[in-house]
Amino acid sequence: SKQVVSGSYDQTVHIWEVLTGDLVKELKGHSGYVLSVAFSSDGKQVVSGSYDQTVHIWDILTGALVMELKGHTSSVQSVAFSPDSKQVVSGSYDQTVHIWDVLTGALVMELKGHTSSVHSVAFSPDSKQVVSGSDDQTVCIWDALTGDLVKELKGHTDPVQSVAFSPDGKQVVSGSIDKTVCIWDALTGDLVKDLKGHTDPVQSVAFSPDGKQVVSGSHDQTVRIWDALTGDLVKNHPDPTMSSSADKASILKNVESVSEINLLGLFKIWTFVTMGAKIFVFTNVYSLH
Repeated sequence: SKQVVSGSYDQTVHIWEVLTGDLVKELKGHSGYVLSVAFSSDGKQVVSGSYDQTVHIWDILTGALVMELKGHTSSVQSVAFSPDSKQVVSGSYDQTVHIWDVLTGALVMELKGHTSSVHSVAFSPDSKQVVSGSDDQTVCIWDALTGDLVKELKGHTDPVQSVAFSPDGKQVVSGSIDKTVCIWDALTGDLVKDLKGHTDPVQSVAFSPDGKQVVSGSHDQTVRIWDALTGDLVKNHPDPTMSSSADKASILKNVESVSEINLLGLFKIWTFVTMGAKIFVFTNVYSLH
C-alpha cells in the first residue's frame, strides 16, 4: 500500500492511504503544533517534530509511540530519517541540528553553527552528510560522523525554508523567502543555478527521483518544475482551487494508478509525466511526507 503522513496544528500526526484517501492512523502524543513529519525508508516508522520541543518516533503498524527524544530548547521545525533508517536528524528554532540514534534514542551529535532558527534538514543518500537551511539565510552541509561543518552555502537574501539533496548526493537544492530556488554543488559549495520565477516565498523544494528535475512549492499558489541541468522552467502548475499557498511539495515514488486525488481537501496529488513521479501539494496541514 502507498501512504502519506501529515502533521498538523491540531497536535496530531495522520497516516493516509493514497489510493482511497482513507485515514489509516491518528497518532496522538505531542502537546504542541506538529511542524514536520517523515517516513523511515523501510516504511515501518514515522518521525515527527513539534512546537513542544520534542521529536517522536512512531510505529506505523500499531500507531504506538516508540520513543520521545528530548534535547532541543525550542520548537522542532524539521525532522528526517537517514536513508538507512538508523538515525534521525532534527532542526530547531534553538539554532541547532541534532542527530539521534533511532534504536537507543541517544543524542549522537549536536551541530552548532547557524545563527538563527533552522527550518529544514535532510540526510544525504549515503547517510554521511546532513544539510540544513536557516533563517540566517545560509545552507550548511555537515559531516554526520564527525559533526564538522563541511560547507556553508551563501547566496540567499532571506531565510531558507527548505533544503534537499539530489539522489546522487552531488547537489543540494534550497528554497527561500527571497522567492528563489538555488541548486548548489555539494562538493565545492558553488551556486550552480539560481531559479527565479516564483512571485512569493518558496516554502518547499525536492529533486525528482532521477535527479534531473526540481519541484518547488510557493506562497504564490503554484507548483513549478525546473530542469536541474539548464535551469529552465518545465512546468508551472497553478491550481484555481487552491485558496492558500502551496506550502509543501513532496515527491512520491512508484504510485501508478492515481492521476489526481484530493484527500479530504488536505492535499492534492498531480501526475507529471516528465517527473516520473507523483507530486503532493498540501495546503491546510503543516507538514507532509
